[in-house]
Amino acid sequence: MNAILRFLTAELIRRILLEARDILCEIGVKIYHEELLSLLSDHGAAVDKSEKNVKFTNGIIDKALKTVPSSFRLYDARGEQTHDFSHYNVHFTPASSALNILDPLAGEMRKPVTGDYVRYVKLAGQLPHIASQSTAFIPADVSEKIADSYRLYLNLLYGEKPVVTGTFNDGAFEVMKRLQVAVRGSEAALKEKPLTVFSCCPTTPLKWSERICRDIIDCARAGVPVELISMPLTGFTGPVTLIGSLVGHTAETLSGIVISQLTEPGAPLLYGGAPASFDVRYETTPLGAVETQMMDCAYNEIGKYLNIPTQAYIALSDAKTPDAQAGLETSMGAVLGALSGINSISGPGMLDFVNCFSLEKLVVDNEICGMVFRMLKGIEPRDDFPAVARYEELLKEGHLLISKHSRRYLRQEHYFPGPVIDRASADRWKADGGLTLGERARREVERLVGEYQPSSPSPEVKAELTAIMESEARRCGMEKLPEHL
Repeated sequence: MNAILRFLTAELIRRILLEARDILCEIGVKIYHEELLSLLSDHGAAVDKSEKNVKFTNGIIDKALKTVPSSFRLYDARGEQTHDFSHYNVHFTPASSALNILDPLAGEMRKPVTGDYVRYVKLAGQLPHIASQSTAFIPADVSEKIADSYRLYLNLLYGEKPVVTGTFNDGAFEVMKRLQVAVRGSEAALKEKPLTVFSCCPTTPLKWSERICRDIIDCARAGVPVELISMPLTGFTGPVTLIGSLVGHTAETLSGIVISQLTEPGAPLLYGGAPASFDVRYETTPLGAVETQMMDCAYNEIGKYLNIPTQAYIALSDAKTPDAQAGLETSMGAVLGALSGINSISGPGMLDFVNCFSLEKLVVDNEICGMVFRMLKGIEPRDDFPAVARYEELLKEGHLLISKHSRRYLRQEHYFPGPVIDRASADRWKADGGLTLGERARREVERLVGEYQPSSPSPEVKAELTAIMESEARRCGMEKLPEHL
């Protein structure tokens, strides 16, 4: 299904792009990376090395936009394709990098540990409507110096799906690339069949740190896709109006595209972001706000206009527990994002302004995603015409429960959610224990984690992954890694 939701006219998109170009050419951006400053200067940009400020030219921007791929694909650990980032194809992935996990028994947030992360990977691998893993939260029982590579290590050790990830530490990308090469077998194979997407975030407004610049460069050279995540906050780090913040988002994203494409023309990337409506009453950044979701869908339209695949942090909630607010914000974001044709929707499982992850919410969100995919299939005739014979059969039999037509099309036409979603009568619900949504979700998490089957990488590959990670841990002062189970 093509996207059917639009917030911007073509004329408005062109004006936003024009204004963003003016910002890049007249004000410029701060780029704290010496190699990039020289490269941009060689391409005709006005570079003030003392101030680290770069004023682009329209020619530089145009050159970069011409080489951005209009699509790319991701592959799982077995080398099988899982994602096609083209046209209006939609894929869901959990949101990333929470500091806390929701303890379902205590009903409180706490710091996660390795055991929580392993349970998450085992769970995510079995959810059919979640196309990829992410480095969803940060285990607190390892050194911060290896937190980024350690999460990817656990994803690859226990899971098979592609991983949306990123770095926090200098030098982490090289370790994370080695982990991926261990799975793929060679750098060439990794480039041919990407296994991860790396999030690369400018510092709003209009700054690129040395580490993030290095990540974009390293990813481009290795053929590892990136998602550019500009994060203006309305009325705080961007204008209070949605259009005003979209202009800033566009300028930052265009500058990231230039960095990527001048480094390696044709490097795969997603036109992404995480702008937010800043709530001045509480000084918070609600990603479940309708204005936030509108900006996500709108910049997706800009990315589509430029013929670049897109990403957004949407289909998540700012609630503190998987309650009615969590369902409202997550489902609204999932539907809006899907109807807009956002290619990579990051959000399921996340609560509290991307500060807390919930395994129980993830299994509920998997059902939301399943319903969304059914919606995207639309309505079409399935041997429905002519209708007279069908209704003659109905009048004769009194029902169509076992008719040939019903048996043929029941599963194609209807989405049947799993046990997390209650569709029983009140009497049957009571007879089955009268479980709440949270209780059903906890039971489903335990069932799926208990049914986990070891992932496909060979024992030799898993041993190599562990050797790489143990070496990195020792380098950072850890005598050994935490127990995984």
